Amino acid sequence: MSERQYYVGRFAPSPSGDLHFGSLVAALGSYLQARANHGQWLVRIEDIDPPREVPGSANRILKQLEHYGLLWDGPVVYQSQRHDLYLSALHQLKQQGLCYYCICPRQRIQQIGGHYDGYCRTLNRGADNAALRLRQTSPIFSFYDQLRGEIHTDPALASEDFIIHRRDGLFAYNLAVVVDDHQQGITEIVRGADLIEPTVHQLTLYRQFGYTPPSYVHLPLVLNTFGDKLSKQNHAPPLPDGDPRQILIQALAFLCQPLPECWRDLSLTMLLTWAIAHWSLSSVPSKAIIPAPKITSAFSKG
Repeated sequence: MSERQYYVGRFAPSPSGDLHFGSLVAALGSYLQARANHGQWLVRIEDIDPPREVPGSANRILKQLEHYGLLWDGPVVYQSQRHDLYLSALHQLKQQGLCYYCICPRQRIQQIGGHYDGYCRTLNRGADNAALRLRQTSPIFSFYDQLRGEIHTDPALASEDFIIHRRDGLFAYNLAVVVDDHQQGITEIVRGADLIEPTVHQLTLYRQFGYTPPSYVHLPLVLNTFGDKLSKQNHAPPLPDGDPRQILIQALAFLCQPLPECWRDLSLTMLLTWAIAHWSLSSVPSKAIIPAPKITSAFSKG
């Protein structure tokens, strides 16, 4: 059986805090899509940005997934343990002349409209105090989303030479995620709609490396009462540690999935088995039209 005939999905949180309801929606959608396609569901901890990480959150995230019955296949992968893979990928791009060093500060880029203009492309900068940018030769301006159809992105964003290795020595998200998804054999990526924009940059890297790209599904975002994305930065409350079924039912409702009658009579395993059997990607809304439910301490009482 070839790689493309077998479904492999993944959930890849960053350890910048505990999972919240928006995280659960993304994890659940990814999990159900993988299980409904009789495939594998992997978990990867994207811990390549230490300044943003919260100590202990990686372990808490895994415990939260287990508590909500979202059990993964195989060992958990940690990006912090994969630097050799990323260095090898950077070396390949350097050998092909597809990247260059840039010392332009963020302030300069903001002053010219927010998109990098290729200023350092021909200046032969050294590596000292410099970021490494991909030299765009064949940018991708659109892609097909399995939920939303054809998505066209800002041409200025899609065509800019984006950073693949940061000035502070850290690997850029777009590089690491492409290397990891290819190495892990991911066939479809199900994630939140906040990651639509970087998809074209990731597809560009797939093309430059000669990798077969996965398909994409971008789920609707959970919004707070102010219309902002529910996020760790916005102090979204962590998932409660009481009866997980109540929150899972709310997540299924957010994704416009059918709900079993008398779900309180079902065990957690039975509820998830029912959800897998009745999973319908076509029923998921392309936009968030439901505000985040009010998750209070009442849920932790079971």
